[in-house]
Amino acid sequence: MSTLAAARADNFYFPPEWDPKKGSMNKQQGQHPLRERAKKIDQGILVIRFEMPFNVWCEGCGHLIGKGVRFNAEKQEIGKYHSTKIWSFTMTAPCCQQRIEVQTDPKNAQYNVVSGGKQKAEEYTAADAEVMELMDQHDREKLDDPLSKLEHHTDVMIKKKAQNERLVDLRDDSNAKYKNDYEMNKLLRKNLRGVKKDDKHRDQQRKALGLHEAIKLLPESSVDAAAASFVHFGDSKAFAKNWQKKRKAVSASSIFSSAAVAAARKKETPFARHRT
Repeated sequence: MSTLAAARADNFYFPPEWDPKKGSMNKQQGQHPLRERAKKIDQGILVIRFEMPFNVWCEGCGHLIGKGVRFNAEKQEIGKYHSTKIWSFTMTAPCCQQRIEVQTDPKNAQYNVVSGGKQKAEEYTAADAEVMELMDQHDREKLDDPLSKLEHHTDVMIKKKAQNERLVDLRDDSNAKYKNDYEMNKLLRKNLRGVKKDDKHRDQQRKALGLHEAIKLLPESSVDAAAASFVHFGDSKAFAKNWQKKRKAVSASSIFSSAAVAAARKKETPFARHRT
């Protein structure tokens, strides 16, 4: 990128007609610093890149909009939950131009599809998601009962024992692999030197054969050697004799084909044939 292009990309470029007395560049040109994104800023709407937080069914055509699909959405504040702002994101579906509105829900810490679409119902267990399942209000109230608390403590101890066995296995596996960093690094570098040496030897063979540098020779294998031993190219002397025979036949024949000679004779005039 040239210096001028870099300056323009960083918004540090000022054309010769710019007058510092008239204010900033945006003020002189009568535009907002966010350009097209702020075309509805007087209405409190700002265009942003919005990523769909979950899978949504489009109510216009029934198309499934996948989680993570990004849109140019209109962001607008529509209210507050205590001191937290509630935002509305309005976007156009790419399948049928259906308007979809998604709002934040600070109370439940989630997003809600208000119009234009419907959130796909998906349920996962804590085991499927591989996360810890938290107790709800009912389970927490049950812990006030001594018997329920003892039963819960027994279940926790059983789970803890199973998890401890898994952690011990992971620790032993890690120690077996990385118990000596210096020796592992030394072995790795030794293998890498051997690979580089083999690559250099094959590159020398390629140059000796006169092959292009884009051609990479592969390591030799017994399977390739056995397959090559069955290939027979014939007798080299017979090939040379056949080549000499065909060469003599070509030298003895006319450079014009028989069809071309016959066509030329047909085109000759009777007077020319009489003179010959």
